Amino acid sequence: MKKAFLPALLLCLCAAAYSQRQPQLSIGLSGNGYVTSRSEGARITKEGLAQWTDPESVVSTYFYLHNPSKADLSLYAKGHSQIKVSCGDRQFRVDLQSDTFTCVPVGSIDITRPGYVRVDLQGLTRQGAEFGEIKSLLADNVGAESAYVKDFSDYWGRRGPSVHMGYALPEGDTEWFYNEVTVPQEGETMHSYYMAAGFGEGYFGMQFNSPEERRILFSVWSPFDTQNPNDIPEDQKIKLLRRGKDVHIGEFGNEGSGGQSYLRYPWKAGETYRFLMQVRPDGKGNTNYTAYFYATDDKEWRLIASFMRPHTDTWYTRPHSFLENFNPEQGYLPRKVMFGNQWARSKEGKWTRLTKGTFTHDATGGAGVRRDYQGGKTDDGRFYLKMGGFFNESVPTGTKFECRPTDSRAPKINWKALKKL
Repeated sequence: MKKAFLPALLLCLCAAAYSQRQPQLSIGLSGNGYVTSRSEGARITKEGLAQWTDPESVVSTYFYLHNPSKADLSLYAKGHSQIKVSCGDRQFRVDLQSDTFTCVPVGSIDITRPGYVRVDLQGLTRQGAEFGEIKSLLADNVGAESAYVKDFSDYWGRRGPSVHMGYALPEGDTEWFYNEVTVPQEGETMHSYYMAAGFGEGYFGMQFNSPEERRILFSVWSPFDTQNPNDIPEDQKIKLLRRGKDVHIGEFGNEGSGGQSYLRYPWKAGETYRFLMQVRPDGKGNTNYTAYFYATDDKEWRLIASFMRPHTDTWYTRPHSFLENFNPEQGYLPRKVMFGNQWARSKEGKWTRLTKGTFTHDATGGAGVRRDYQGGKTDDGRFYLKMGGFFNESVPTGTKFECRPTDSRAPKINWKALKKL
């Protein structure tokens, strides 16, 4: 047999095998692929990799294997080009020679230990304007156990698992929750929400929105269940009671709906910021929620906002923190945050140090499509959360932690000054 006929024969054999038997893994790029370099030169769409024009663009696909294996890789692709496929120290040159989607063999890779596998694609030469389109990465001889986005929302799967730390309250009615948040340099990633002071009806924390903007964000859900704030009846809308200086007031939707406020503030990685959240019923069947942020650089407390939630009669419930990525294009990047010195203050004015936390993750982790979620405690007595970046050391949801810091002094708050803000 002449060598010139070998690639065509392999393509025919691969296509025939694909039509007769599905590969063990068919890893769709729509849920598992990212443009990790030169994002303007390629796009991940609901159909997979498209608009691939830039030879400098790198497209990375991730999947998790529970067992070592010698994986046989193929691509379900079309186009007329030569591309490079890389995994670890292995590189393959692959020719795309079809106007229709077909199975294109790549080669075999050795997976020596359980964990995430990253496969990179990069264009070399092309006949037309684009290198081609790729729907999925196919893997055979990998065993039955794996984790990747399949039979699940591509949007939520690519965002990655949101992670939470819930804090145990003392007996009695809690009115105030205090927490301190630090984003380490290695955990600072754009499009992250480092939520410090959550409660049963909303959340309060820091966002990294763009290279030019960071926010302190405070939101309260309406008691009316809808994704569209315009549908909320007037008597169930969140009402503004007080507004801090330079704070934007608005509404939000798509994850429940309600009242939203934010302060544009240039918080910095490595600095520690303080959050103070109040929840207090007004005695008329409503509850007031007030958020204060300590601007470390200015050395002063700032009011973000105070909202009234109608048809609600509650004290502080479910104090928690969370970490999430809100941009699916950046779900391959790592995020980390630390929370320390949690305190609860009762309606009678008694402070209690909170030392117990419970780690949980969202449905993305629960569905088994992502495993890069983690929470725990640091050596200096703080809790931490970590997600994204496709690391291997996950922590089971429901894991409990206890921090015993040496400093047991309650926060010093000038309550009269706060009321004047």
